[in-house]
Amino acid sequence: MFFVDTIEVAGLGNRSYLAGGERTAVAVDPPRDVDQVIAAAARRGVRITQVVETHVHNDYVTGGLELARITGAAYLVPAGARVSFARTPVHDGDRTAIDPAAGLTLRALATPGHTPHHTSYVLEENGTAVAVFTGGSLLIGTVGRPDLVEPRLTEHLARAQHASAHRLAAELPEAAEVLPTHGFGSFCSATQSEGTATTIGKEKETNDALTRDVDTFVADLLATLDDIPAYYAHMGPANATGPAPVDLTPPAVADADEIAARLAAGEWVVDLRNRVAFADGHVSGSFNFEAEGQLATYLAWLIPWGKPVTLLAESPEQLAAAQRELARVGIDRPAAAATGTPADWLRPGETPATFRRATFADLAEAPEAVVLDVRRASEQAGGHIPGSVHIPLHTLHGRLDEIPAGDVWVHCASGMRATIAASLLDAAGRDVVVVDDSFEEAGKAGLTA
Repeated sequence: MFFVDTIEVAGLGNRSYLAGGERTAVAVDPPRDVDQVIAAAARRGVRITQVVETHVHNDYVTGGLELARITGAAYLVPAGARVSFARTPVHDGDRTAIDPAAGLTLRALATPGHTPHHTSYVLEENGTAVAVFTGGSLLIGTVGRPDLVEPRLTEHLARAQHASAHRLAAELPEAAEVLPTHGFGSFCSATQSEGTATTIGKEKETNDALTRDVDTFVADLLATLDDIPAYYAHMGPANATGPAPVDLTPPAVADADEIAARLAAGEWVVDLRNRVAFADGHVSGSFNFEAEGQLATYLAWLIPWGKPVTLLAESPEQLAAAQRELARVGIDRPAAAATGTPADWLRPGETPATFRRATFADLAEAPEAVVLDVRRASEQAGGHIPGSVHIPLHTLHGRLDEIPAGDVWVHCASGMRATIAASLLDAAGRDVVVVDDSFEEAGKAGLTA
């Protein structure tokens, strides 16, 4: 009898897996913070004997090398991946025994497309394929994006994705469970997946890669690709070199004077509290990236790489969770941190900065407002407010001078990204109103074209 445990990395929209029998197991695409994988193995009472990577990841720092070192497991990496560390190179068709007593074997299946060397792993029980770990190949209803390696390879890799999806569908039984790494909010997914579980049979009915001819599929896929998070440029090289062990010990504590000094030095001070609390009062010059949102994705996307960051959290637990999430994308050590409220972070005589929150109905009553839309281009193309200024959030920090004078009403699709943008504008001295509302309400308010 076999098991497959899912290890959610929700903030990055990814999943890792632990699979095995009664005694031994394999870890698939583990996150940087490997302690949770080790804990999952401990709960099962199994020893991790293999760690496998489907590809050199572009969206997070892997924990594979460290997990293999700690556990003594063999580290299996596709042979075509150029890496700087010792590993067991995996070729198409290679089989690895996972738990011989349970009849469990892992079979490598070359599935290029997301990257040229991408490899899926078929979990076989007594010779029957029961599941396949598809990494960034076949996802739920879609595939991994093919444009993360080299622009000149994008169309070639898109066609390879189509071929790889068809290979999986042809070689595996319809009942085999499809277990992707990406596709639960990750920007490595070509489009957003719907659902949390699937099989080869379901994908044959619903996945565009399996229901469309290659030319139509490739044309549609390339048309949907949006901007790539800036920090992706640092993930692949870090993973190919071999990431250092993660350090999750608490950062140095910053008092109000140090927070002010770091702001004066041009460093980033990031307030992790929810956007309502931030709008109601915050340290002037700080930026709001909600701990409960896609913290790592957006902070790593926007911050100049390597710039020191100080974290402000409402509790030690919130701080620790944020530090863990940021380490997954290579922001390893906050320069400093503090917990509490703005009253604890401000010097005597200073008062919290604030800005207004509003709805689209309120915006409809402010016809002279400067409206800033910070959604991505694909979202803006699907509907927008006529006359609004469109600057995607990830480009805003370098384009503040493009925003006309006056009070700026900033919106996104729900309010989270708008508040990040509002905090950037507020820190730059602009008068700002954040539209903390669903964009669906803009149409109801008569604002959209």
